[in-house]
Amino acid sequence: MSDSSIAGGCTEHLAAVTEAEVEALVRGICFKTGPPRRLGVEVEWLVHELRAPQLPVPPERLRAAYAALRTLPLRSALTVEPGGQLELSSPPAASLMECIGTVSADLDAVRAVLREDGLALVGIGHDPWHPPRRFLREPRYDAMEACLDRAGPAGRAMMCTSASVQVCLDAGHEEPGPLGHVRRWWLAHRLGPVLVAAFANSPVAGRRPTGWLSTRQLRWAEIGPGRAGGPPLDADPRAAWARHVLDSPVMCVRRDDGPWDVPDGLTFREWTRSRSPRPPTRGDLDYHITTLFPPVRPRGHLELRMIDAQPGDDGWIVPLAVTAALFDDPEAGETAYRTVKPLAERTRGLPAPGNPLWLDAARRGLADPELHEAAVGCFRAALGALPRLGATTEVTDAVAAYLDRYVVPGRCPADDLLQTLDGASRRPHGKDPRP
Repeated sequence: MSDSSIAGGCTEHLAAVTEAEVEALVRGICFKTGPPRRLGVEVEWLVHELRAPQLPVPPERLRAAYAALRTLPLRSALTVEPGGQLELSSPPAASLMECIGTVSADLDAVRAVLREDGLALVGIGHDPWHPPRRFLREPRYDAMEACLDRAGPAGRAMMCTSASVQVCLDAGHEEPGPLGHVRRWWLAHRLGPVLVAAFANSPVAGRRPTGWLSTRQLRWAEIGPGRAGGPPLDADPRAAWARHVLDSPVMCVRRDDGPWDVPDGLTFREWTRSRSPRPPTRGDLDYHITTLFPPVRPRGHLELRMIDAQPGDDGWIVPLAVTAALFDDPEAGETAYRTVKPLAERTRGLPAPGNPLWLDAARRGLADPELHEAAVGCFRAALGALPRLGATTEVTDAVAAYLDRYVVPGRCPADDLLQTLDGASRRPHGKDPRP
């Protein structure tokens, strides 16, 4: 959300675009096919007091700490989210171990600076203690808040109190097969609920259990399909995504000065036809795509956005390693495809993340028998593939330990958090956003 490269003024790419041009542009830029050779990860963190995480961090302390962090010679891009969450985005890596090595070194440097100011990075998918509070005051986030408020409070929670591990993968080959872009697009959406369930780590908000093991995923579902939903999977990915981009509501119309307009219900398709309040440009299209937050977002590569932030300094490595193995190793990818294929019936043909399968994953995690069975099969396939991808013993051991501690017993990190609360065994039933 805090991509500074697209948050600037509205004067770039000044020529107006037509509906047909938008469709052609989206088809061309969002799925760049070729052999899967690159891997990336974006790790978001809550920033809390080192010794008393329940206490809020004053904004001036965050600003001073972030100013110090920007002087570090990091290889990853460091950005700040609207609520003050910190994100490190790796450069594209040629291997799993290169990606892990780069981000681990950068995180060590970041933690050392924060520790000097009594602050710490905390890996939880949804802040269990603090209500949403805006840290960044910029036109982009003012407009985002105004837009998302129309759907209720979930938008502010997503902006200010959530954190994730986002895995970035090449789109895949143009040709069909286990590494083809159509298969990888389909697999990302069907494997997504398994990843939600296995790595759920956000069961608490406002110091109380919400009834959902991944409250962060619940918030995305509550925001609604126009902003946080994906397209149907019954069509060519390029065509489906182009239609989705055109038919999704415009979050804002940017201005070079003054507050940005926040239209109500204006789709990008309608904007190209009406050309009001001004004709949309290529820059507006690029920006519009960044305001769509589906669980799988094509941006030339594929962003998998459904994994909660993980506990521990190195907890993020396990979902990165598992996901990379299941997508980039042909044997593991074929196993994952066969394993998750039976889950498709539970979607009822509805897009993610608002269909029953995704909601069950967020609410129940691996207590769901079918998701549990799929997770065990996928983790074992990933574990077998990691040596073929050059993973070190430390990484394979970490995945094996996670499999034994959480996946096989049908647990997730959210269960550990709930055990720290009184009455954790009596989970309340949270509101279900499904129709």
